[in-house]
Amino acid sequence: MDAEPERIEYEEFDAAALMRDFPPRWYHPNKQQVYGIACPAGFAPQGRLGYSRWRAVLPPARFDPHAAVARTLARESPFDYEPLDAVPAAVEWHVNFADPELFVAYGSGLLAQDEMQVAEHPVLGSLREALVAQSRATVTVDDEGATPVLITGAERRCRIATDPDAALGRPAGLYGNQFARGTPDTIRKATARLDPPTVTHLIAMAAIPGGEGEYTPLEIAYTLSTAYSGFRAAVLESARVFGARPVVVHTGFWGCGAFGGNRILMTLVQILAAQAAGVDTLVFHTLSGHGTRAWDQACALVSGVLRPSPPPTTVALCERIATLGLTWGMSDGN
Repeated sequence: MDAEPERIEYEEFDAAALMRDFPPRWYHPNKQQVYGIACPAGFAPQGRLGYSRWRAVLPPARFDPHAAVARTLARESPFDYEPLDAVPAAVEWHVNFADPELFVAYGSGLLAQDEMQVAEHPVLGSLREALVAQSRATVTVDDEGATPVLITGAERRCRIATDPDAALGRPAGLYGNQFARGTPDTIRKATARLDPPTVTHLIAMAAIPGGEGEYTPLEIAYTLSTAYSGFRAAVLESARVFGARPVVVHTGFWGCGAFGGNRILMTLVQILAAQAAGVDTLVFHTLSGHGTRAWDQACALVSGVLRPSPPPTTVALCERIATLGLTWGMSDGN
């Protein structure tokens, strides 16, 4: 029998009680201002938040190059949280490019992908505070390896524009470390409250940080295991919580910012992981034409590393990917 990721923790929270009893802690005034816009006095959180943590496993060797590429599509944008019209009634998940310590910097002046998701979904800050208060594990990696975290039912209560726009006071944008430099007026103009809020399901998984030189088979195997387990857990949770519906995962250049990952390698691995996990559609948010070209290269390589025939084992696949000579990049400082 194929190994499946093991659910090692699960809890369901009432969102209103969670935010009342464990309010998020915002340490930077710009984050406080965003929260004030997103959650004005008297706001009422709705619904229930599902939290689960999963033990990662290597995927079974069931890789199909045609199916892997056919199931992925590119969107030249950041996450917009818009449903995929081509797959009606799907359960849609968004990857959180997590730190090994779940949501660790959410209250700071940083606004990289992880922190931005918490700012827009403030109940995630309350979730971290509750786990800390209960002396629970607040990790996506432990001593035994990767432990992706899944969260269902998080209300997205605002939208933050981070693109450069000199007319609105953000000539260098607001992403990453730029956010802390924004004036109160700039932050106000960049933040739009969503009323009613939308609901997001998240896969929080941490990439390996800061390697050097060419990727080794071991690094590739760890990355493939993490991505497969997060995606497979989403397929399993979708069936359990929502029934028999298609599963869509939205992702992007996971681990390619502060952690210095290679865009082509991290794209290739996620395409393979999604197909092996049984994800119906992988939506890859490439941000720009430059990003789309990296996605195109990864799609071409998926076919290349699996032909003339797929390797008989996942370990052999990782060894074959390593022969591509893809190298680590540099941290972008965010």
